[in-house]
Amino acid sequence: MDSYGTDTVKELDQTSEEEYATQSKLIKEFITIPSIDKAWIFNSGSGPQAMVAMSQANLLANKRRKFMLSGHISKESSNLSVNFHWAPFPVEMTGASAFVPSPSGLKLLVVRNPDDKESPTKFEIWSSSHLEKEFHIPQKVHGSVYVDGWFEGISWNSDETCVAYVAEEPSLPKPTFDHLGYYTKDNVGLDKDIGSWKGQGDWEEEWGEAYAGKRQPALFVINVDSGEVEHIKGVPRSISVGQVVWSPSSKGSAKYLVFAGWLGDKRKFGIKYCYNRPCSIYAIKFRDASAGSDEPKDNAKEAFPIHNLTKSISSGFSPLFSKDGKFLLFLSAKTAVDSGAHWGTESLHKINWPSDGKLSESTDIVDLIPVVNCADDGCFPGLYVTGLLSDPWLSDGHTLMLSSYWHSCRVILSLNMLSGELSRASPNDSDCSWSVLALDGDDIVAVCSSPVSVPEIKYGKKVVDPAGRPSWQWLDIPNPIFKSSEKVTSGLSSLEFKILKVPVSNVSECLTKGAKKPIEAIYVSSSKSKENGICDPLVVIVHGGPHSVAPCSFSKTLAYLSSIGYSLLIVNYRGSLGFGEDALQSLPGKVGSQDVNDVLSAVDHAVEMGLADPSRITVLGGSHGGFLTTHLIGQAPNKFVAAAARNPVCNLASMVGITDIPDWCFFEAYGDRTHYTEAPSPEDMSRFHQMSPISHISKVKTPTLFLLGTMDLRVPISNGIQYVRALKEKGVEVKVLVFPNDNHPLDRPQTDYESFLNIAVWFNKYCKL
Repeated sequence: MDSYGTDTVKELDQTSEEEYATQSKLIKEFITIPSIDKAWIFNSGSGPQAMVAMSQANLLANKRRKFMLSGHISKESSNLSVNFHWAPFPVEMTGASAFVPSPSGLKLLVVRNPDDKESPTKFEIWSSSHLEKEFHIPQKVHGSVYVDGWFEGISWNSDETCVAYVAEEPSLPKPTFDHLGYYTKDNVGLDKDIGSWKGQGDWEEEWGEAYAGKRQPALFVINVDSGEVEHIKGVPRSISVGQVVWSPSSKGSAKYLVFAGWLGDKRKFGIKYCYNRPCSIYAIKFRDASAGSDEPKDNAKEAFPIHNLTKSISSGFSPLFSKDGKFLLFLSAKTAVDSGAHWGTESLHKINWPSDGKLSESTDIVDLIPVVNCADDGCFPGLYVTGLLSDPWLSDGHTLMLSSYWHSCRVILSLNMLSGELSRASPNDSDCSWSVLALDGDDIVAVCSSPVSVPEIKYGKKVVDPAGRPSWQWLDIPNPIFKSSEKVTSGLSSLEFKILKVPVSNVSECLTKGAKKPIEAIYVSSSKSKENGICDPLVVIVHGGPHSVAPCSFSKTLAYLSSIGYSLLIVNYRGSLGFGEDALQSLPGKVGSQDVNDVLSAVDHAVEMGLADPSRITVLGGSHGGFLTTHLIGQAPNKFVAAAARNPVCNLASMVGITDIPDWCFFEAYGDRTHYTEAPSPEDMSRFHQMSPISHISKVKTPTLFLLGTMDLRVPISNGIQYVRALKEKGVEVKVLVFPNDNHPLDRPQTDYESFLNIAVWFNKYCKL
C-alpha cells in the first residue's frame, strides 16, 4: 500500500499508535471469520452426507484460504430435529481454484490454475479414499480455467466420464523478428545464437474490470479416464462462452453442450457486475470419440453447427435442465439489456427440449416468472437472482428452489413449474437474509445471517398443508459449522437492527407508482446506547451500482464498525434491486439528485426518530456509493463530520473516455441508451460535469479519506486523484491510501483489512470516540 498526500507517520502521531494497534487486533478477528461458499448433499448407504466449501482470509498471503468440511446428517424419528456430525477438522484445498463433485458424489474434480502464463493447468480426480487421476494441460491446449462465477462453467456429464468447462483459449501466434527482420520459415537453420524477439501482434479487446490479461473464454471437454482434452469447434471467436451444462442423456438422442454466450465482435464493454450485455443460450452437438460414434471417422474433427436457442430475447444465461430433461430453463436480464441499466429485474423462462435431440431453427420461449414493475405491499417484488443451483429440484421434479432479493432481504423462493405458483420458503417474518445452499431430498440446507449475526446453517423440513401446498419448518443446527472468537461474540452481543421505511421527498406526479413508494434503510445500533439515552455516532452506508442492493446480511467490515461503537444506516435508495422495475428505472437521468435526496431523507428520518445525533454523522461508500458520498459532502456540507470514499466516481466527464463502461456514464446521466457514442460532444461533457460531485467541490469542507486501487478499470484512479487534488487546493483535510495491485472492489484480504482499519481510525478522529 502506498500513501498519497498526508504523511502516515505524522498521522500516527496525532491518532496514537495504541489506537492503530488496538483496532488492528480487533478488525483481524472480524476479517478472518470464515465464509460459507457452497454446499452439496449426497445420499450414501449410511444416510445423507454434507460437504461444505468454505473460505477464510489469509492476511499474510493476501489470498483466500479454501477448505472443505464434511459431515453426516442425522434426523430424529420425531422428524422435528436434525443434526450435522461434522468431521473433526476441515481439509484445506491448497492451491485449488475450483472443486466440483460429480453427480453421484463418488468423484471430486479439483482444478488448479497456474500462477503464470507458462505452467500447465492441473486437473485432479479424487475418489473417497485417494487421488485416482491427475492431468496436466499445457498452455498450448488452453490457459487457466474460468472460475470467476461469470464465464465459469464446470459440468460433469451424467455417466461421469467427461467434464465440460470454460478456459482461456491458447495464445494467438505472434510475429518473430531477428537480425534479418521478420522471421519466416526461410530463416530456419540460421545461427541460433543470434537474438530474436517476439512482436506484440494485434491488440484484442478484453472484458474490462477483473479480466485484464485474460484471453478469450472457449469451450473444452476432458475425458476423465484418458485425460484427452477436446477444444469444441464451431463456436465463433466473436462469442465468449460460459456456464456450460450437458443436455439430458436419452438413448438414441444426440448429446449437446448448452451454454451462455456473449457477443464481443464490435466492442467488449466491461462485463463484471453488468447484466446489460446481450447474451444468448446456445447449443452445440458433442461427439465423444472415445465412446464411438455413428459419424464417419474422417469427419471426427469437423465442427458441428451452433444453435442459438433464444433468438427472440435479448438476454439468456444460467441454462438449467429440468429433472426429467423435458425443459431447458434460463434466466434473462432483458430489462437491463433493453434499457441500458447495468442490472435490472430479471425473468425466468423455459423452452421445450426435443426428446430425439433434434433442434429446430426456432424455439418457443415460455415465461415462468415475468418481470415485475410494481408489486402490491407484501407481494413478490420481482426476480433478482445471480445464478441457480446445479440441482435445484425437489423430488417431485417440478418444484424449483432459488434465492432472490426481496426488498432489503435475500429470501428463498419455491416455484411450482406446473401450477406457476411462487411462494416464499424462508420464514415470512424474518428480516434476516437467507440463501439456499443445497437440497436434501425435499428438505433445504440454507445459510442465514443478519447485520448482527454471523452466517449459520439452517435446515428446512418440508411440510405439506391439506391443500397440498408445501412450506418449510426451519430448524437450528445444534452443532454450528464454526464458532466466532470471544471478541467477535462480545462485539455483536449488544447489537440489534431493524428495517426502516422512509417516505421519499419531492415526489412528482410524473413518477410511476413504484417510484413513489417508501425506500428502506437498515438501522444497526447497540442496545447499550439506548439504555444510556444517548446516540452513538452514525455511519451512513451507501451501496454502489447504483442498481445493486445492500441486503440484511452479515458484513464482516460493517459488523466491525458496529462493534466499536457506531450505529449504521444502510440506505437502499430508489434505483436499488429488490423493489420492482419501476423504482429501479426511476433513477437513470437523475443520479446525483434523486439518489442524493433519498439518502438525505433517510438521514433526516433517523434524526427525527431520535436514532442519530446530528452532530456526529459520517458517510461511507464505494463506486457509485463513492459518487454519492462525494455528492453528499458537496450538496450537504454541514451534514457530515467525516467521509470515506472507496474508488469513487467523482467526475463523469473525465471518466467516460477511460472507463471500461462508458455506456454507464451516458445511461445514468441521460436515462436512456440512445445518447451513447464513443465521441462525446461538448454538450455531453457539460452534462456529465453538472451531474458529477466535482461540480459541488467549492462547497466541500468535510474531512475525507480516499481509498483507491491502481488497477481499477471501472473507475480509474485518476478520477479520485483529480477530486483529491481539488480538495487539497481549497484546504480541505484529506487522506489518501493507494493500493497498487488492487482493482475496483478493493476486496483482497490485506486491502480489506487496511481499508477499514483506516476508516475506523479516521471516523474516530472526528466523532471523538
